[in-house]
Amino acid sequence: MKRIVLVRPQGPRNVGSILRVVDNFGPAEIVLVKPDKPSLLIHPDFEQMSHGVERIVEKIRVVDDLHEALADCTGSYGFTARARDHRALRDWRDVTGELVTRTSSSEPVALVFGSEENGLTGAETAPLQELVRMPTSNEHGSINLAMTVGIVMSTLFFADAPSAETEGSKPISGAARRFLVERLKEVFGQRALSAPARRDIVAATERTFSLAPLETRDARSWHLLARALGGKKKAPQDYGLPPIVNEASSES
Repeated sequence: MKRIVLVRPQGPRNVGSILRVVDNFGPAEIVLVKPDKPSLLIHPDFEQMSHGVERIVEKIRVVDDLHEALADCTGSYGFTARARDHRALRDWRDVTGELVTRTSSSEPVALVFGSEENGLTGAETAPLQELVRMPTSNEHGSINLAMTVGIVMSTLFFADAPSAETEGSKPISGAARRFLVERLKEVFGQRALSAPARRDIVAATERTFSLAPLETRDARSWHLLARALGGKKKAPQDYGLPPIVNEASSES
């Protein structure tokens, strides 16, 4: 499932156009993160550009924080023209097939776009698994927000459907990832020799396993390793997380 995440959107015309695009080339969820003006959803320009779309209130969710928008996602791809912290900036043409496969699952995969004024900030790209560049001609490198979303959605819509996933290779769910991260932070952190070392280990575990592409079979292996290192059997509820239903990556 595709989830379009718009971070700090400013233009009611852009948001209205994106809603139309999703109706044309969906299905997809739309989440607005801290829009510049909450009233943009009742602005005349939004109504004009989203004309003909039904049940608008059901199709757009507004949240205050990017982490909330990503909480249950199995993956996240941020579209930006600027590389951040020496991270790889992948070409859109190189990730299309990968995204077709990943978004064919019922678990949401976030496609994240920054504001019209300054795109995604460094802090906003930090929790995203992949950073993607939309190529353009040398004539004009800046591309409109709604146009970018339209290219992404239409490309994925017309791409060939992937073959069925093989058993054991399904992407880990957002809930199972959170459980795994908390489990490893606890087990690895316990082996630190000092409080500063523990903080560093916990932070490194959070960064690595929150961003890494993981499959259910990977999660099973990491849970087994946690047990081998002396970690007690745990459940998501032990970390204040909701139970994971029918998820093979949870500890057995």
